[in-house]
Amino acid sequence: MALQRLLTCAAFLALLDSTRANDWTNWRGPLQNGVSLEHYTGAGKLSETPAWTYPARGRGTSVICDGKVILWGYRGQTSDLIELLTCIDAITGRKVWEHELPDYLSDSIYNRYSIGAPTIDTETRRIYLVSNAGTFYCFEFDGKKVFELPLMESLGRMTFPNSRVGSPVIEGDLVLVHYIFSNWGADGPAADRIYAFDKKSGELVWWSLPGVSPPVDSSFSTPVLETRDGKRVAYYTTGCGHIVCVNVRNGKPYWKFPFCKNGVNPSVVLHGGDKLIAIHNDENVDSSEKGRMTAIKLPSKLTAPVPPATESITLEPDAELWRFPIGATSSSPVVVGDTIYQLSDGGEIFAINVNTGVLIWKKKLSNANLHSSLLYVDGLLYCPMMEGKLVVVKPGAADGEIIQEIKLEGECLGAPSVCDGVLYLTTTEKFYSFPIPNSGIKTDSAPVAQIPAAGKAAALQIIPAEVTILAGEKQAFRIRSVDENGFVVSDDVKGVKWESYIPPTAKVKATMNAAFNDAGELAVPAGSPPSAGAFKATSPDGLTGVIRGRGLKNLPISEDFEGYTLNEEFPADPQGNAAYNFAYPPLPWIGARFKFQVMEKDGNKVFGKSFDRLLFQRASVFIAPPHLRDYTMQADVLTEGNARSKSDIGFIHQRYLICLRGNAGKLEVSSNLERLKQEAPFKLTANKWYTFKTRVDANEDGSGVVKGKVWEKGAAEPDAWTIEVKVPRVHQNGSPGLFGFTPLNQRRMYIDNLSVTQN
Repeated sequence: MALQRLLTCAAFLALLDSTRANDWTNWRGPLQNGVSLEHYTGAGKLSETPAWTYPARGRGTSVICDGKVILWGYRGQTSDLIELLTCIDAITGRKVWEHELPDYLSDSIYNRYSIGAPTIDTETRRIYLVSNAGTFYCFEFDGKKVFELPLMESLGRMTFPNSRVGSPVIEGDLVLVHYIFSNWGADGPAADRIYAFDKKSGELVWWSLPGVSPPVDSSFSTPVLETRDGKRVAYYTTGCGHIVCVNVRNGKPYWKFPFCKNGVNPSVVLHGGDKLIAIHNDENVDSSEKGRMTAIKLPSKLTAPVPPATESITLEPDAELWRFPIGATSSSPVVVGDTIYQLSDGGEIFAINVNTGVLIWKKKLSNANLHSSLLYVDGLLYCPMMEGKLVVVKPGAADGEIIQEIKLEGECLGAPSVCDGVLYLTTTEKFYSFPIPNSGIKTDSAPVAQIPAAGKAAALQIIPAEVTILAGEKQAFRIRSVDENGFVVSDDVKGVKWESYIPPTAKVKATMNAAFNDAGELAVPAGSPPSAGAFKATSPDGLTGVIRGRGLKNLPISEDFEGYTLNEEFPADPQGNAAYNFAYPPLPWIGARFKFQVMEKDGNKVFGKSFDRLLFQRASVFIAPPHLRDYTMQADVLTEGNARSKSDIGFIHQRYLICLRGNAGKLEVSSNLERLKQEAPFKLTANKWYTFKTRVDANEDGSGVVKGKVWEKGAAEPDAWTIEVKVPRVHQNGSPGLFGFTPLNQRRMYIDNLSVTQN
């Protein structure tokens, strides 16, 4: 084995010296479709024994650049599980550096999830990744952290049990991420949104909702980019069951095409300059059949909705060129020439004519395939199967020939990647490196994106586009002008005038308690109550742009909800709940819209769980910034119901969920349920008010204690905590928040007299 490793390393060094490295910097490779640009002389079969393995479990795809492999995986099983971002030497398999990424408040079920991939920016050599917890990371190539953005707490990125995570996408000076978000204000309703950040600073540049709200499920489809009609656009599938097209320079949505009644995960592929191919494995929108590969004709002209309209056009059904009855839950297609190759959930590989949708051939490879996508390299298809084997198929005109099967430890749920004649593959047990034997490598030139020249300035693009400012603090902005397609005309626009602005579509007519100073900074006066709103900037030549922001209080925070006017009417529902008056939740709170309301209970105004949508029977709200730490939370709480049917009420406290489980009769502390879940008995009586208090204490050695206590409202506070949980690595900070779970939206839960105070 030592001799084999040395020979492999020597051959690899020779290849690096003699050829241009074909870097694989994103999960689908340089063509965005799972096809390699490498061709080999004298290629042979893979060795049954890998050149090296690395002891990290994985369910996604590694990326490779400059002789380094960047792997997102994890180590451990349950309570000891930790996510890892690892840099590995491509020749030796030795760790160069590694970061542990803490999970928190995610629904991730690790024995069934499929994580995505890091992305490397070829200009800056920076690495981008969004973790299961929704933390958006940027690292230098040497492992130094550049920025860390908690998308869950700052923008309302939602979490789902199947860990649909995907991969960031680079476009010019932007990095894009696509998830289900439930932010604040007009963006409070959950929707499949795409957010664009400045790739160097992490500042938000734009966001967009090209599909419809609400979503049906999550989606981890990674956007595919191209230039069309003088614009840079992205295509992807959504959690609302659409294929969408959006401008990636300014976020303008162009069109959507509904084709599934559930969320869609596979990425799309493009062909011939006029076709897009997509696949799903749920019920079709126009039939009761399940599963569908579809080809749609791409519009040659792209038109954005004219304000105040915001919704993109819906393509007519005749945009569909053909469909083929095949199902894939997560596996993305590969297109080579005029043939599409696709792994089905049933473990078959299909070859389909891309122009006609006619089946060419199919072959059974395994009993099932849930997530993994295949890879095409120099005339061969590399197919990782869920049962734990790599199947190599040589596609022909009338059939596919299985030329090799390699048994692997663990399950295969991610796509392979390839670089400089080496195939890399993750399993749920380890990470593999398989050299492809050859006597020479030729690499095709990678396509270069055609970026149109900027035209006449048409709008202002203000960075950051959304801000959160604590009372007594201020925020500076960069202002640039862009043309109608989002291309930058001027990087520095001077002399703008600012004014408070209420969008005409706003349901809550609110303004932010802040003002711009002479330096162009937005300042929130000290002592200001929480507020939220928008501002419009106008340049000397009449160009405009809008930003929005939240002004929040630092600790202490208190809210009894008595200042709200219940002037909205919620209608009666089929379950027999009568109509009632309510007020929208506090505007600056993240994720509250359509999940909670201010309503009346027992003669007081309280914060209650809405029955607006069953999708949100389990809901979280963040009420303050994520940098807060060392605080105590307290509120009065009540669940309706009876001895057999109650709801759950919880605090999100420094990235822990401390929750009263009504039906289970316990007080529970968790972060991710598979990694931390401890409980103490506490029988909650329905229709009775209790006082609920929590606290997190961090120790100097990084450990800590998470505490909670509950007692009847009006009674003396007990000295002892109902539950105390010692954790070896405590979360050091996190947004305070509220949690409610109303099973099947049958029993409401309420919170009143909330306070968050410094320890």
